Amino acid sequence: MEDEVDRLVAAWRRERPDLDVEPLEVLSRVSRLARHLDRARRQAFAEHQLEPWEFDVLTALRRAGTPYQLSPGQLLTQTLVTSGTMTNRIDRLAKKGFVERLPDPSDRRGVLVRLTPAGRDHADSALAGLLAQERAILADLSPTQRRDLAALLRALTAPFDNL
Repeated sequence: MEDEVDRLVAAWRRERPDLDVEPLEVLSRVSRLARHLDRARRQAFAEHQLEPWEFDVLTALRRAGTPYQLSPGQLLTQTLVTSGTMTNRIDRLAKKGFVERLPDPSDRRGVLVRLTPAGRDHADSALAGLLAQERAILADLSPTQRRDLAALLRALTAPFDNL
C-alpha cells in the first residue's frame, strides 16, 4: 500500500539523490498523523463545547483524583503554558463554572484550582468522545501492532519529556 509520504520520498530521492531522505519516511508520517489527530481532537471537543486548551486543563484536574484540584503551578507543568496564560485560562474556566479557586490551606498566599461537578461532567464526556475518535483512527491496527507502535513512539518522545 502506497501513501502520500511514499510519493514525497520518491520525488526527493529523484530530485536530490545526494541526500538521505529516510527520516522523512517516519517523521512526515508522524507529522501527517498529528494533523489528523488534531482535527479529531477538535471535533471531539467541539461536540462538548470545549476548546482543546479547556480539555487539557479540565482533564489535568480530573486525573489528579479526588478532590480534583491542583495548584496553578502544577497545572503549568502539566499543560506546558506560561503563568500568565494559565491565569487567563483559569479565569475563563471559572467564568463558565467548570473550575473554582480555593485558598491553599498549606500556603496562605496560594490558591488551589478545583474542578466543579460541571467541569468534571464536561471532561468525562469529552474524553469519551475523544477515545471514540482515536479508536476509529487505530481500527486497522491489531492489538499487537498498537502496542509495538506505542513502544516505538515512546522511544522517540521520551527524551523530549525529560528536557
